Amino acid sequence: MDITQFYQTFFDEAEELLAEMEHLLLALDVSAPDNEQLNAIFRAAHSIKGGAATFGFTALTETTHLLENLLDRARRGELQLRTEMVDTFLETKDVLHQQLNAYRASSEPDAEAMKRICAVLQQLAAEGDGAPVSAAPTSPFAPPPAAAAPAPAPAAPAAQAAPAADASGAPTSDIPPGQKRLKVTLSGVGEKDQALLAEELGNLGAVAGRNTVGDALYLWLDTTCDADDILAVCCFVIEPSQIDVQDASAVAAAPAAPAAPAAAPAASVAPSQTVEIFEPTPAPAPAASAPIEVPAAAAPAAPQAVVPPAAAEPIVVPPAAPQAASGGGGAQHPPEKRAAAPAAGGAAGHENSSIRVGVEKVDQLINLVGELVITQAMLAQTASSLDPMLHDRLFNGMGQLERNARDLQEAVMSIRMMPMDYVFSRFPRLVRDLATKLGKQIELVTFGQATELDKSLIERIIDPLTHLVRNSLDHGIETTEQRLASGKDPVGQLVLSAAHQGGNIVIEVSDDGAGLRREKILAKALQQGMNVSESMADEEVWQLIFAPGFSTAEAVTDVSGRGVGMDVVKRNIQQMGGHVEILSTRGKGTTIRIVLPLTLAILDGMSVKVGPEIFILPLNFVMESLQPRRDDIRAVTGEGQVVLVRGEYLPLVELYRAFEVPEARLDPTQGIIVILQAEGRRFALLVDELVGQQQVVVKNLETNYRRIHGISAATIMGDGSVALIVDVAALQRGQRSAAATIFN
Repeated sequence: MDITQFYQTFFDEAEELLAEMEHLLLALDVSAPDNEQLNAIFRAAHSIKGGAATFGFTALTETTHLLENLLDRARRGELQLRTEMVDTFLETKDVLHQQLNAYRASSEPDAEAMKRICAVLQQLAAEGDGAPVSAAPTSPFAPPPAAAAPAPAPAAPAAQAAPAADASGAPTSDIPPGQKRLKVTLSGVGEKDQALLAEELGNLGAVAGRNTVGDALYLWLDTTCDADDILAVCCFVIEPSQIDVQDASAVAAAPAAPAAPAAAPAASVAPSQTVEIFEPTPAPAPAASAPIEVPAAAAPAAPQAVVPPAAAEPIVVPPAAPQAASGGGGAQHPPEKRAAAPAAGGAAGHENSSIRVGVEKVDQLINLVGELVITQAMLAQTASSLDPMLHDRLFNGMGQLERNARDLQEAVMSIRMMPMDYVFSRFPRLVRDLATKLGKQIELVTFGQATELDKSLIERIIDPLTHLVRNSLDHGIETTEQRLASGKDPVGQLVLSAAHQGGNIVIEVSDDGAGLRREKILAKALQQGMNVSESMADEEVWQLIFAPGFSTAEAVTDVSGRGVGMDVVKRNIQQMGGHVEILSTRGKGTTIRIVLPLTLAILDGMSVKVGPEIFILPLNFVMESLQPRRDDIRAVTGEGQVVLVRGEYLPLVELYRAFEVPEARLDPTQGIIVILQAEGRRFALLVDELVGQQQVVVKNLETNYRRIHGISAATIMGDGSVALIVDVAALQRGQRSAAATIFN
């Protein structure tokens, strides 16, 4: 069996563990550290180290080992945490992430970066309490040199063949000083996997005994490692439910009880559906810490009944990913204790509660469901010509098919949804580092982390949000001195929020800083030759900062430059089918609001007819529709036509003219006007008639055709015809630049 097939699983889970580690480090209060947080950080590092050692990722293993030692001392209260120490831990996390990416790309990690961060970690260890970590062996899993080769170990399995009841190969040799003996039972393992796992476990210590019974492998390991390391190694090859780790030190230390193993097979025959970790306790409480048996002196009257398996209360780690499996973290923080499941219990169902599926498979499923929806619509279109009274069973079946197709579509689409916490979790570190660099005190507050967005959108929104956050930190929020002089709280506040509104998601980046300076923006716009006036509404003035190359910053910093790159932010959001709005109050702060569709695969739209053609207007842009009167329409020089709607003149865009559609109604009073809003502006769109509102499957045109200005995508209608989906924002921009037409 080639262990490299498990690389991707390790890489994915290590990424999650590093993200969890960063989150916990940022939340850590160095003045009063929480033991639960320290234990969780330690377990994350511990799991990464175990997996890295399994796959031979030396640099990752050694770096994590140094970090793990410091974390272990901190959680035991042997090392006093300081802010600069947490900074070093965060920097170590960055180096670990770089090493992980290097191994993922089949290249060697940066040796200089590793050398530098390891030197810093060793220095921190030396500054602790006189027990420096720098003396750690090159291989963190190698046993101490004095116990590297215990002489009696090789002969131990043969020596154990004498007791008839103990055919398991348990060793009788003494345990080397400073080590413990773990009995590892791996059930349901093939011959090749047994050899592979035995070899890998041999890297953690000396194999004192080994036996194979059917598809079960029994190993006795003399090691300084604990059960977490065993689990971390094995979980990448077999399921956690196949692993059972027990402390066998008590058995080796009790030669007076050789007859006790007669009851042992009962414990080893029953397959375990949970991972049980038995940990010794230094206190004199043998009944609680020795799960296998107690010395004979403890029960002279009934040696055959010494502590049966059911009497010991195991520490059960539920079957899960390696980070959960390594939850013990030593005796300082044992995992939650719960009863072991029976062999046919629900543990197997629990371990299969989630699976990893490639995005391409999900996309293929979504495409197939989309085709099913289109086919259902075509069948409904065909059936509409039949008499419902004569074909009532057909119509009932069509109704049921429509409901099932809709439910299936919604269920499949939910698979691609991810919580916004995937994005928001990246910013605590960014805010912390930039605030320190800028010499500002800034508090980050997040809301709506559980709000879900399509995976394709959530990955593309990260860069625009990062740019907006950097701008707010650098140019929005004032320094501590400036805030105190203005009578504000010296600690500035940056708020990230997400919420669903209708069929959209609204993401806001808000700060309580100085706000935008209207006069400065207008002056800069005039300087750059832009067509602006003092009578412009605030919303229009704020949109100027999205113009290419526009910036009011007096000096460009390495953090940000408000305006520089903001045009890219806006363009990226528009490509996702969204738009950006800005709200700002001088002296109180600025809010940048991003409105996005929940998904790009399905669209709620209004179908309209122009001549013989059908177009789809995204419903989130539609405000209302009406039939105009002749007196409401005016022609304005240089601006094209406008229409009066409730006392406000709105630009009029004629869809037939924009796309050169023949046989359309030329008289506006004979058609319908749809009021649309995009990028904070409203305008009127002239169409021949409204067809209806429906949900459509979006088909990308750019795969086979060039990009068409004013068209974002296409869809297939129920009758099999193709309808184009209108890019409302492009129409609005075209009207402003070319007097009601998007063509020159």
